[in-house]
Amino acid sequence: MNVLFICSRNQWRSPTVEQVFRRYPSLSVLSAGTSRNAKKRVSAELLQWADVVCVMEEKHKNRLLAQYGRLIAFKPLHVLDIADDYLFMDPELIAIFNHVVPEKLGLTTQETASR
Repeated sequence: MNVLFICSRNQWRSPTVEQVFRRYPSLSVLSAGTSRNAKKRVSAELLQWADVVCVMEEKHKNRLLAQYGRLIAFKPLHVLDIADDYLFMDPELIAIFNHVVPEKLGLTTQETASR
């Protein structure tokens, strides 16, 4: 499964979740940002690559729908509801991702344990 994680600047949240979930054998993961100042900006190519899109906040979902609505109309799009309150690889942020993301992606406990 190809999963694209999106935040604003692709600086802290989305690169952290990309790092955490790249160890899952059943996943290919990338991250991007919605801001023009993002380290890696979301693009039509990235969205076409993704089977599933996960955004940190509702505002990211709204930006994607406004800009790429037709492209993502039939893709699963999950809002993780994670505020921009953490630095890259913050242990608390990692714990939140480990709690929230497997359920959103339908990962089994066996997959979670085998990473």
